[in-house]
Order: sequence, then C-alpha cells, then structure tokens
Amino acid sequence: MKPRLSLIIPTRNDAAALRRTLDSLGGLIGIGEAEIIVAASGDPEETTRAVGGRAQLLFPGGSTRAALMNAGASAACADFLFFVHADSFPPVNALAVIERALADGRAVGGAFEHRFAEPGWSLCAITWINRIRYRITRNYYGDQGIFVRASVFRQIGGYRPMALLEDLDFSQRLNRLGRTVLIRVPLRTSGRRFLVCGPWRTFFFIVWLLFLHTLRLDTQRYAERWRGPADRPPGSPWPRGSRRKRAAGRREGLRGP
Repeated sequence: MKPRLSLIIPTRNDAAALRRTLDSLGGLIGIGEAEIIVAASGDPEETTRAVGGRAQLLFPGGSTRAALMNAGASAACADFLFFVHADSFPPVNALAVIERALADGRAVGGAFEHRFAEPGWSLCAITWINRIRYRITRNYYGDQGIFVRASVFRQIGGYRPMALLEDLDFSQRLNRLGRTVLIRVPLRTSGRRFLVCGPWRTFFFIVWLLFLHTLRLDTQRYAERWRGPADRPPGSPWPRGSRRKRAAGRREGLRGP
C-alpha cells in the first residue's frame, strides 16, 4: 500500500538526537500510514541502534544535508515529502495539516512556524525576529520542517549540492514555481547550536551569511565552521586550537615543499 507521506530525516553523527525525534514521531496522528526514511552519515552502529527498525535506514555516502535529503527523497514512495531535521519535533497533527495545505492544487509546498524546544529569553527573541522574516519573505529554513509535492521536488531538481543554506535556496526556488503555505503551528527544534556557540553570536553569524547570500557572494566557505567537526554532532564546537592548526596546515600546503 502506498504511504500517504514520506518523512525524510537527514542525520550526521547524531544518534542521540535522532532517537528523541523518532520517539516523538511515534506519537504523530496517522504515522502508521506514512513512511519514515533516515538518510545517515557517520556512526553507523549508534545510528542503527537509534533507528531500532522504526524507519528505513540509508547510508548514501554523502555527508551534507543536501546530499542526504536528496538520497532520502530518491527512495521515497509517497506523493508528499516532509523533511525533518534529526533534532526537530513536528506537532502531533503535522501529517493531516500538510495534506490539507497541499489539497489546494496551487500549493507546491511550505513549512511550519519555528519555535525552539528550549526555554530562555534569547531564544524566544530570536524566534520572534525569525518569524517576522519568514512571514514576510516566505523563505524557510530546514528546521521549520519543509514539505513539498514529490513531483515538484523532482521538477526543480531537489536540493542543490550546497554545504550551507541549501534550505534557503530550495525554498526560494519553490516560491518562484508556485504558492507556498506557512502553517501557523510551530514545529519545535532544538536550539543546542545557539546554546553551545552563544545565542546572539550564532544569530548574527546567520545574518552575515544571509547578507552574503543576498549579494550572491560566497557563503560555502563558511560551511565547515557552521557544521562543526565532521566526526561530531552538527554545530559542535571545535576543540581548542584545532581550527588554527588546520588553517596553518592549509597554508603550508599552498606553499608546497
């Protein structure tokens, strides 16, 4: 029987967060009629344990979110795709509201309102600033739970092979193609990256990236800094001094023997 919706989770070395998200998904209304696909990179043992047979598990070979989400979408069978980060928690009626939104033939996709899972005035303030931005622009981030018709996803070529801002690029292309729907129900996402690196420091780093993106300047050179160490969960801080050592190593390589 064809699933009513394909829910795709990209994850990289993030088994603990993935387990919590899958636990949460078990409580969604109608989840038994949907398929869950986890597209993973790194830490196969812990990731397999976290999944525990609750989802189709892929290790496609890429490590960026774009590559993982594209791989998950290629394996999906449903007409609607719903991308959820490994540290996000959709509302209990998420599947039904997505189906209602896409019942309008003019709608090509959309996303949910964003809310941080953790308390704190800084995170609340950033949530409201971000809410004003995406309500005006209709440009969504991946931690809002982007959904799209599978036919539309294929039509626009999926996510571009970007290491950073792939979700913004995707939603902008989606907006150019047709009507997108903002569901005024929040999808909760962990603010751990903001808490680890500093809420306002992280926020203004994102503002800087958006500024560069708007001017069509290079943002991809900041991808490693944003993602954190490749062998740790996304957003983990770099070990003290490690970034300086890598930069020095790159300079030595440029000089040659």
